[in-house]
Amino acid sequence: MKLRGYLAITAVCAVILLCDPIQRFLIVPSGWLFPSRRDRILVAWAQWLCWVVTAPLSWIGGASLPEPLKVPSGPGILILMNHQSLIDIPLIVRCIDNGYPRIVTRRRYARWIPLISHVLKLYQFPLVDPAATAGQTRRMLRKLQESARTSEVPFMIFPEGHRTRDGEIGPFMTTGLRLILRARPWRVYAFVVDGYSGYPKLSDFLAGMAKLEGRIELVGEFDWPDPKGDHNAFATEIRQRMIDRLAEIRGASAA
Repeated sequence: MKLRGYLAITAVCAVILLCDPIQRFLIVPSGWLFPSRRDRILVAWAQWLCWVVTAPLSWIGGASLPEPLKVPSGPGILILMNHQSLIDIPLIVRCIDNGYPRIVTRRRYARWIPLISHVLKLYQFPLVDPAATAGQTRRMLRKLQESARTSEVPFMIFPEGHRTRDGEIGPFMTTGLRLILRARPWRVYAFVVDGYSGYPKLSDFLAGMAKLEGRIELVGEFDWPDPKGDHNAFATEIRQRMIDRLAEIRGASAA
């Protein structure tokens, strides 16, 4: 079991190291040379990256990964999902039909991490930093809201703000979500992922990967037509729906 886990993680790391220069020296220049095709290039690259990074987990490690659901791509689409593991990110990207999301991400991942840090810049992920000063936080939140208001691709946030080891849905960190909801009308897609709570970090996949059976399910679609509406009540309703759906998933798995 551990051998398969080590081989799978080694393959993932090799893919990341290989794809970093390809992205920097082939994908980015291609977008410059063919501006009319830039969006299609970015979509194809994002979807391929998510597939090639997760494939070794199932092919080599024996993990059971769910087939992606489909969410339409375009402006005014907001995606909410609980956060259990790093694998949540490629899973949700693969759910965007012929597109990619703009994911609210912690600033520390924008430091030098092969492939990942450059992805954040290339796809213009909005960055947040819980350790920022008051002035930095104000500027950061203004940029977040402006990014949400002007985004031509789906916007995505993990409203809990961090990964959870027990897999339960924690309290929502409402500041970022409030600003996003106030930015524009949205069509909101709420997802629940389960089965990854014991794998918050990449290193956690080394042992027991073959026992990994994750799921991702759509809780529902919700309209947010008025940016001045009661965002607290709206967020509370969605969170409760997510909690209920997670309980149903776990109950069905236990049965």
